[in-house]
Amino acid sequence: MQTATLPHQLPETETWHTRGHVLVVDDEPPTRMLLRDPLEAYGYEVAEAENGRQALDCIAARSPDVILLDVMMPIMDGFELCRRLKRNEATAPIPILMVTALSDRKERLLGIKAGANDFLNKPVDIQDVTLRVGNAVYAKSLFDQLRAEREKSERLLLNILPKPIAEQMKQGDLNIADRHPDVTVLLADLVGFTTLAAHVSAEQLVCLLNEIFTAFDGLAEKRGLEKIKTVGDAYMVAGGLLNSQPDHAEAAVELALDFREELARFNQQYDTSIRIRTGISTGPVVAGVIGRNKFAYDLWGDTVNRACRLEALGEPDGILVAASTHERVQSKYLFDEVRRIQLKGGTEIAAYALRGRA
Repeated sequence: MQTATLPHQLPETETWHTRGHVLVVDDEPPTRMLLRDPLEAYGYEVAEAENGRQALDCIAARSPDVILLDVMMPIMDGFELCRRLKRNEATAPIPILMVTALSDRKERLLGIKAGANDFLNKPVDIQDVTLRVGNAVYAKSLFDQLRAEREKSERLLLNILPKPIAEQMKQGDLNIADRHPDVTVLLADLVGFTTLAAHVSAEQLVCLLNEIFTAFDGLAEKRGLEKIKTVGDAYMVAGGLLNSQPDHAEAAVELALDFREELARFNQQYDTSIRIRTGISTGPVVAGVIGRNKFAYDLWGDTVNRACRLEALGEPDGILVAASTHERVQSKYLFDEVRRIQLKGGTEIAAYALRGRA
């Protein structure tokens, strides 16, 4: 067995790579010790496994930053373990350095085909090992940073856009515009929030509004509806837009009732008197993304206009429903007699005030 002699100075990579977690997989204890001791002396955390099966258990418990992998092992050899790790999206980015006494070109090609990132020859050169491990750990840390930034960007994108639309934009489709023949639009506006704004600090105001709308987000998601946007203290939701939800009209009515109940809880907790006014309409809409630097997903059409008009003409804590929505849900809810509402331009529509569940 070759004895290891540590160099007196740290390798040049010391200035730019960070220490990491190394998994050494080898069926021979002396070889594992030969690799483990100098790596630990350099500040790495080192775990050990005797074969491929045991290595899989170690990786499941804690993903390493680099794997030093022997080729010839019982139970599961290095080639098979490497193939399994590279086929798995979660473990594929882990650098694998195959440690082998095999110098045959065919064996090396098998390792490359299995997905090995680099090779170390037995007997190992300790300085070679530490340098290559340092390089691999540094490359893995860069990959992890890049992946974290990408995930952060995707989360931000999903906060702005519905998931299917975000996926389209990630694929490079920037001209997104669709007609949807059957959508229920709900527009809710907080009554009394503007008055409250004059009596609390800006920080308190934003905090209170954020708590209300965060609760609304959870309720909308629970009902399977898609939040479209907030404008000031107004909140727009749509159902039947991006998924096949046949009962989206009923879901919107239930959500309007949920909003009232949530505000009652909020008022009791904070000793406030905020109320909500809601308009609901069902019909065709046009949906699309506007803008390039600061883009937004929005809806247009008569269905949206009706919901906005119904909300504006409603009473505090009232829920006004267009006839197109009423005809779908009238068997499950109680409504007041039909009212005639005039839209901008002089057109009249029928509206029904929701009293509650039947």
